[in-house]
Amino acid sequence: MSGRGSGASGDPAIVGTPPAVSRTVFAAAHVVADPFADTTPEGPAAIDWDATLAFRHHLWSHGLGVAEAMDTAQRGMGLDWSSAAELIRRSAAEAAATGGRIACGVGTDQLTAAEVSLVDIRAAYEEQLSLVEGAGAQAIVMASRHLAATATGPEPYVEIYGHLLRQAADPVILHWLGPMFDPALQGYWGSPDLDLATETFLQIIAEQPAKVDGVKVSLLDADREVQLRRRLPEGVRCYTGDDFHYPELIAGDALGFSDALLGIFDPLAPAAAEAVRLLDGGDTAGFRKLLDPTVALSRHLFQEPTRYYKTGVVLLAWLAGHQSHFTMVGGLQSARSLPHLKRAYELADDLGLFPDPELAAARMRRLASVYGGTE
Repeated sequence: MSGRGSGASGDPAIVGTPPAVSRTVFAAAHVVADPFADTTPEGPAAIDWDATLAFRHHLWSHGLGVAEAMDTAQRGMGLDWSSAAELIRRSAAEAAATGGRIACGVGTDQLTAAEVSLVDIRAAYEEQLSLVEGAGAQAIVMASRHLAATATGPEPYVEIYGHLLRQAADPVILHWLGPMFDPALQGYWGSPDLDLATETFLQIIAEQPAKVDGVKVSLLDADREVQLRRRLPEGVRCYTGDDFHYPELIAGDALGFSDALLGIFDPLAPAAAEAVRLLDGGDTAGFRKLLDPTVALSRHLFQEPTRYYKTGVVLLAWLAGHQSHFTMVGGLQSARSLPHLKRAYELADDLGLFPDPELAAARMRRLASVYGGTE
């Protein structure tokens, strides 16, 4: 059965479309569960490796980079560290074989004790950084729930992140994930005041800018992202993680633009890749014309509670034919209501996102029937 396979089926896919040159673009990719595994929400993740890796080939085929083992992959919401580590190894190997770009999440989620020390947190980060770099992938240093719970001010963030940057073999991406995506990250960088938090964040970057490829900002606040972007050291990218305002942030202004590392680019991959290539030719109006209409779908998927956006992402992957079922690790397919899912289908269908609209419609009817509906 595919869920117990050792890799993507068939020969490695060849990257079909070269990456855009005007922007660096990653899609944060979801994982495909093994629907036949005998597991529970609290148990280890059961992954269909063939379907999961095939989806990464789909993203690479459009010239997008893959952001692996991030929150879109249900990191910390069904995807345990052991499974994440295996996912990183397998995806990095596929990227090396196909020439696809990949960056992988580095966190502290292997820690299981109720209380941990700053030494424990630093060691956990070091372990994951070593694994990601050893697999040949770029590191994305993710926000740590453990650090948010343990630090009493900005100093531990400055110390731990500074240590990791000194250790990193290559420039990393720093990820600022807001509490709307994960309530446990409230007060990250040592303060609930976002202005003070921003100063600490910028201090960490300024101390070692050569070790920071870029920052991924997921605060759903376009103005704040632009202000931060303008204060970054030269050569440090701003990867927007704003799934509400991404067209305007990627298009940019006279003073600069954001690159992209977005969960919404998982279901939008073909359209997103086409839109960004328009920017390569200087066609900003064409880029906005193609991408602006997708924002309504993104805002719907990421509506509060925002952390459950993964359910809509996986629904659309099923409806588009990228996987044979609507099952998620941790049972998260139940995290959104049927009306929410039906509206996601309607918005995606209006955008022409489904390669086979009849298949998508038939699958949506089947899902409604499971709930007791007639359509």
